[in-house]
Amino acid sequence: MKILIIRFSSIGDIVLTTPVIRCLKQQLQAEIHYITKQSFQNILLSNPHVDKVYTIQKKVNEVLPALKKEKYNYIVDLHKNIRSQQIRWQLSGKYLAFYKLNLEKWLMVNLKINFLPQYHIVDRYLAAVKSLGVKHDNQGLDYFIPEKDEVKLQDWEVTSDNYIAFVIGAAHATKRLPKEKIIAICQNIKSPILLVGGPDEAHIGNEIVVSSGNHVKNTCGKLNLNQSASLVNQAQKIITHDTGMMHIAAAFGKEIISIWGNTIPEFGMYPYNKNPISHNHIIEVKGLPCRPCSKIGHHQCPKGHFNCMYKISIQTILELVEK
Repeated sequence: MKILIIRFSSIGDIVLTTPVIRCLKQQLQAEIHYITKQSFQNILLSNPHVDKVYTIQKKVNEVLPALKKEKYNYIVDLHKNIRSQQIRWQLSGKYLAFYKLNLEKWLMVNLKINFLPQYHIVDRYLAAVKSLGVKHDNQGLDYFIPEKDEVKLQDWEVTSDNYIAFVIGAAHATKRLPKEKIIAICQNIKSPILLVGGPDEAHIGNEIVVSSGNHVKNTCGKLNLNQSASLVNQAQKIITHDTGMMHIAAAFGKEIISIWGNTIPEFGMYPYNKNPISHNHIIEVKGLPCRPCSKIGHHQCPKGHFNCMYKISIQTILELVEK
């Protein structure tokens, strides 16, 4: 049996598909192919359950001729957009897809009417392949780091039992704590802190270090994704926004303090950790009439006050770090 899985982006969403990959591979002994954007292929290349990765830069036409030659038995669409529909129309395999909750999310964002189901997106992904006889194995998420990308902690002057990884980035501004609140958190944590993020966070990371003290070090923009994942895997605890690295931390079974702004865990994308629920700590401001203001995020607060982040309790975060 040969199966193609479709998920073009992004980091967290792809990591959340890994239980489907593993269950299809292990339970059906299927040959698993995966199509994604070229910039995200490194998330999958080291996954032993994936036999082949196809990538695109912009259009599926880049790989359609090659996909047609594969003669898939099943196409599992875990993205459901125009591009994934194009693949469906061009390939002959049986089509399976997950329920995307577009209407339910629209009602929650725009009218604050909650018809959201109380189960995780991983469970919705797995429901898409239930007809194949696949059962949930309850083994959580997967993330595999190539040996060449494993980071030596002595290079950052920390040890695995004493540092906090603070993921300071997120794709949208309304998912990120204001800089001054991140600084206040860092100033009041006694343990060493490694700031984790990409090149876009490098400058603000430097500003946080200058204002917070020598126990804080900035790795943003200095490591690739797998190397940052290595730091997260070796950390004592993780502080993170609602972002892809949060899901990578969950794949490693880490204790996660996740901070939520304009998005809400009820969308079904909170940390999916197979460890006891005490490993996940959701930090959010409940009761705001404007929240959620988007299912993804904005460049700035639509209301101008940004209460979903400015009212986050720093003390609660500090207590969880010290606990």
